[in-house]
Amino acid sequence: MVAIATRHADAVDVRFDVNGRPMWIALPCTAWIEQKKRTGKVITDQLAAQIAGRFLRQLIEEGYDARREIYTMTVAEVLEHLDAVVAEARQQCAMPTLPVGTTGPYLVE
Repeated sequence: MVAIATRHADAVDVRFDVNGRPMWIALPCTAWIEQKKRTGKVITDQLAAQIAGRFLRQLIEEGYDARREIYTMTVAEVLEHLDAVVAEARQQCAMPTLPVGTTGPYLVE
């Protein structure tokens, strides 16, 4: 679920269910401005979800703090993950899928 943050943060929140608990990844709105300056293209909702999903996977691989409900990305992290998602999409000739409802090394519902 992608939504504008309601906590008075200039961010777009992407919500995931991780092991039955909600977790939000906050992407700063300034990343949209930087992306537009860099490439002339915008970050879509689908790209925002992909960026947040890659960031969540990285958190899990690094041993995230399961007590935290929200993680905030920096502009640099958003752009780094965006570049990786776009590169992967070019290799596969399609947008990578999010691990929704999968069982595997990452249980993300």
